Amino acid sequence: PLPFPLKIVNCYALRDGVAWIMLERPDVSNAQNHRLLDQLDDLFRQAVEDDAVKVIVLGGRGKHFSAGHDLGTAEKDRHMERERKLLWYSHLNCEGAEGQYVLEQDAYLGFCRRWQDIPKPMIAMVQGACIAGGLMLAWVCDMIVASDDAFFQDPVVRMGVPGVEYFAHAFELPPRIAREFLLLGERMSAERAYQLGMVNRIVPRTDLEASVERIALELASRPRFGMVLTKQAINLVEDLRGKKSAMDSVFHMHHLAHAQNQLVSGNLVRGMDAKAMASANKAQAGEGRKPE
Repeated sequence: PLPFPLKIVNCYALRDGVAWIMLERPDVSNAQNHRLLDQLDDLFRQAVEDDAVKVIVLGGRGKHFSAGHDLGTAEKDRHMERERKLLWYSHLNCEGAEGQYVLEQDAYLGFCRRWQDIPKPMIAMVQGACIAGGLMLAWVCDMIVASDDAFFQDPVVRMGVPGVEYFAHAFELPPRIAREFLLLGERMSAERAYQLGMVNRIVPRTDLEASVERIALELASRPRFGMVLTKQAINLVEDLRGKKSAMDSVFHMHHLAHAQNQLVSGNLVRGMDAKAMASANKAQAGEGRKPE
């Protein structure tokens, strides 16, 4: 039996050929537990298999797009069985570092790679915080449209971990900026992200949904197969530049870091739960460095 009621944590709407998929945990800034990610995968499949859907929009209800992976809400569900989407065995019966490695192969890295290969164009509609695991959801989309109050951040080096599992940092940003982004872990404003090419467009918060809808409807007018081939072409170029092999290598570094943390602190993330991370972010911002 579940220790808490099973509930829908994402919603789906189809309007004029556009599937609107929204993260629905606004009370915890759309933190991603495994039920949310499993349901998200199901909704993406629904959109892909529905011929009426031409374009997919991914957004988040409330103040923030996503604060990242769930680090400790009342409904964190890492220690529960989950529906595995890839051909991996259950992480619950593993010892040592194996359990987390198996879980993240399917639920984090595996999901994101599958989602990047979705043949229909995808738009991330980002407002407020897009932090750590939130970056992974935005980065698998073909376009990112951000509100003027949006910001991007991957502060997990504080946990002794070299970035999130879907390590696209040095593909989304110039390498020197990616180093800064990770090592300092500071917020990057939507404006700076736009200047660096990570964000396609910035619009006022009040115009965000309408602006995304205009782009989505324009995409929906294009031939479906032409867009499929275009997506495959860009993905091919990224793979030729080493994206997949780089991610595989860094994923192993990521899990070496988890194992090291367990050995020296008894905790996967050195005790840096959501409260500790929020406190560290607040202290950093108060040191006189204005977050970009």
